[in-house]
Amino acid sequence: MAKIDPEQERQRLAELYSEQTDEELEQVAKQAHELTYPAREALRAELAKRGLYSGQLEEDAPEQDDAEFRDLVVIRTFWNLLEAELAKGLLDSAGIEAFLFDDNMVRLDWFNANALGGVKLRVDASNVEAANRVLDERVSSAAAAEVPDSTE
Repeated sequence: MAKIDPEQERQRLAELYSEQTDEELEQVAKQAHELTYPAREALRAELAKRGLYSGQLEEDAPEQDDAEFRDLVVIRTFWNLLEAELAKGLLDSAGIEAFLFDDNMVRLDWFNANALGGVKLRVDASNVEAANRVLDERVSSAAAAEVPDSTE
């Protein structure tokens, strides 16, 4: 993969932005959080040259949930990938965001489930009670459906 020379990239971006209309630049500035650092710098320079307000381009980024920094709690562990996906789907349909961990490794080879301790179903710490309630209701209703009628 070829390395990009930062100075050439700045020049290329400066040319690109200089050819755009004020309206086009303002549209790019609205999405500046998606740009690389050199692109933001070139955009800021072009906006300043035209006397347009650039504001704090870095601070315009929308709020994002970073799943890697969320407090996720394991609420169930499954040895069967299908059961794990069904439980996740049940939580998703109840409006509770859920995540499967180690599911791809088990998908590659189900023997991996033993080494990994199964497929883990995780939810936000604030949703543990609600998620357990949804899953427990499903298990109890499924068990009730399997109990044979004593009148037969």
